[in-house]
This record gives sequence, C-alpha cells and structure tokens, in this order.
Amino acid sequence: MRRALDFARQTEIFRRFQAANPAPAGELEHADAFTLLVAVVLSAQATDAGVNKATRGLFARAATPAAMVALGEERLVEAIRTIGLFRQKARNVIALSQILIERYAGTVPDSRAALQALPGVGRKTANVVLNIAFGHPAQAVDTHVFRVANRTGIAPGRDVLAVERALEDNLPVQFQRHAHHRLILHGRYICTARQPRCGSCPISDICLFEEKTP
Repeated sequence: MRRALDFARQTEIFRRFQAANPAPAGELEHADAFTLLVAVVLSAQATDAGVNKATRGLFARAATPAAMVALGEERLVEAIRTIGLFRQKARNVIALSQILIERYAGTVPDSRAALQALPGVGRKTANVVLNIAFGHPAQAVDTHVFRVANRTGIAPGRDVLAVERALEDNLPVQFQRHAHHRLILHGRYICTARQPRCGSCPISDICLFEEKTP
C-alpha cells in the first residue's frame, strides 16, 4: 500500500483544489434530498449524464415519495429504461419511497443508519446524501476517490472503508465538507485511470504517484 502524505502536503493539495474550484458540486441533477437520493440510487453502474437525461422527465412527473409510489413500478421502469439495471432500481425506488412515507412522513432521514436501511442504498449512497443534502462532512468513496486517494497518497487504504476513514480522520477540517467532490472531479477529469493528465495536474509536484505521464 502506498505511503500517506504528511498533514502539510495534504493541506496544500486541498488548498490548491479549493483555489481552482471554490464551490465543487456533484453532477447529478436534483432539487432536494428526495430527488438526490433517487438520482444516486439510479447512478449505480451508470453515468451521471445518463441518469440526468432520464431523471429530468421522471422528476417532472414524480418528485416526491407519494408521487413516485403513485407513478408505480411499470411506469418508472419506462422512465429509466436507458439506465443499467433499471428493473431492480425501479423496485428499489418504489420500495424506498413507500418506506419514507410510512416511517418518515415522506422526508429523507438525516441518518446514515436509516438511509442504509432503505432498499438500494449502500454506505456510499448514504454518504452522498448526508454530504450534499444535509451538509455533513461524510466522504463518499467511489472508484475515482479510491484511485486518487491511493495513487496520490492523500488517503491510502486497502478498501473503500479504509479510504473513507483515512479521509475523515486525517484531512484538515476546513476541507472535509467538499473533499470527496474535489477528489471525484480530479479523478474524472485529471487523474484518470489509464492515462492520467499529470502535465495538467495542479498537484503533480506533491503527489506520490511515481509513474507520472508527461
């Protein structure tokens, strides 16, 4: 496992990220906690662009748990058919909407445990909702975050939970709120899996990746 950067270098990396993009945001389109939750559930093994294309029409018809349940599974399937695993996702969205109505008066709970108890919601999805909808410094570790955290030495870990804990435990407090957004965007557009753009990277002089590209 790659060694970790020291606190001073971690701080400098996120200072540069912040200077380059003061207000990073997730790329899934949503209006509130419920539409964010649905969008994140639908985004598993799908691109944000593909999810956004499907949810624009969907959320115009069903933007609340009650409206989603009224829409029904078959019409939801038709609305999200362009997204991978659409049938299972439709079942999960209808089921979680029903639970939100029955247990939470139609609101999305501000609790990781409660979120993870919903159909189709894992720890990463729960952390995205907690971070974006409720402002918690939760770290959602996807493939981009896992790669960048390990490759650079920002928060190395053998699995996603280890990386999540390293980010939460070691990063400067002032950068925790948007840390996973910055790492996702960096991994998506600069520190890509196969051909990282090290020549355009604002932290290439700090990170521990030895196989840098020109």
